[in-house]
Amino acid sequence: MRFSLSLIGLAFFNIMSAQTNPAITSWIVNHSGATGFASIQTNVQQVQYSSNNVYVSTNDIADWIPVGYDWPNNPWSPEAQNFVFKITLSPEENTGNKVTTPYGHIGIWTNGVSIYNPKDAKTWQDSGVWFQNAYYFEHTHMETFDPCLGHPNNMHEYHLHVNPTCLYDDTDSTHHAPLIGFAFDGFPIYGAYAYSNTNGTGPIKRMRSSYRLRNITQRNTLPNGTQLPASLVGPIITFYPLGAYMEDFEYVEGLGDLDQWNGRFCITPEYPEGIYAYFTTIDEAQTPVFPYVLGPKFFGKVQMGNTGPNSGHNVINEPVTVYTSVNDVENEILFSVFPNPANDQFNLFLTPSLSSNMTAMLFNSQGQLVQFQENVQTGVDYTFETGNLPTGMYSLQISEGGKRTVKKIIIAR
Repeated sequence: MRFSLSLIGLAFFNIMSAQTNPAITSWIVNHSGATGFASIQTNVQQVQYSSNNVYVSTNDIADWIPVGYDWPNNPWSPEAQNFVFKITLSPEENTGNKVTTPYGHIGIWTNGVSIYNPKDAKTWQDSGVWFQNAYYFEHTHMETFDPCLGHPNNMHEYHLHVNPTCLYDDTDSTHHAPLIGFAFDGFPIYGAYAYSNTNGTGPIKRMRSSYRLRNITQRNTLPNGTQLPASLVGPIITFYPLGAYMEDFEYVEGLGDLDQWNGRFCITPEYPEGIYAYFTTIDEAQTPVFPYVLGPKFFGKVQMGNTGPNSGHNVINEPVTVYTSVNDVENEILFSVFPNPANDQFNLFLTPSLSSNMTAMLFNSQGQLVQFQENVQTGVDYTFETGNLPTGMYSLQISEGGKRTVKKIIIAR
């Protein structure tokens, strides 16, 4: 009898321990079945876990996409992907040859949206040498990104190559950034701000990339010094400026806070014992900074089934438990904002709940408070006049006591 009770107690302990793993608890699950673009359910649909892995089911549709949005200069629109991604609960460093991040998804944001590497799958004159930087060619040059810096591809997969500006408040430099994703080696991805020191002490600071633009006037060498033959020389810099190609950047150890994989070992709020973590990199104006999310390679061991052609449809062949957190549902401030992007006004509606007397604050991209509303009640439609505000990105914060939920608002005319 004692032996049986010990097994039961151990099983209970393992279940409770698993449920505290951030790889299980950090996802933005669509509890209500809310739909968004093309009437597709948004964010993550379900999280299941075993003793070794977590399985994340997602349609790859963010709740920030306006229902009728049409991506500029882009013939494609998102479709439900029905992904099931598999994330290990025990990530390990790859002490052998690091795996290059491939085309397609290399990780997943906590809202179930795909993360891509910095490349756009094209090279100069199809040489396979000078790889196009997606942020330059698809955003700066072609302007195919939406205001949240995402777009669909020809497979109708919505994705981001860079910092997900609408997923968290990337203007908040006073708090450690939230955990916003996982790479497919199982290591967490954080926003742009962290403790100054890796031991979890010191003031909050913006994490700096250790990559920089090379000091070159022509593209006839690679970052490692390799001299290229004339047939492989890249385009002239006056035609495509430095930064347009991946090989325009070089890694300099110690230049910034992060290593060549764009991460570091450190203590974070979710990992008080320490973890290797990637960080998104931006500058003072929240502009993405190379290599944006992950470096050219994964730091850890990559699981099969998540990367490569037709990947992301893992079959669960082990016993799993569906993760549901009553506490998360109870503490979530549910509200909708429409229209978004807004013009001269937007409406705020808080889902009826037991909460009441909340505070609504609208901040501009510099973190300055531009509108304030006290005693906001649930079940009431509020109108915010924005005709006197400049176009751009704003953050709407709804708070009550220790709870705080932030959504990005786009003002466009």
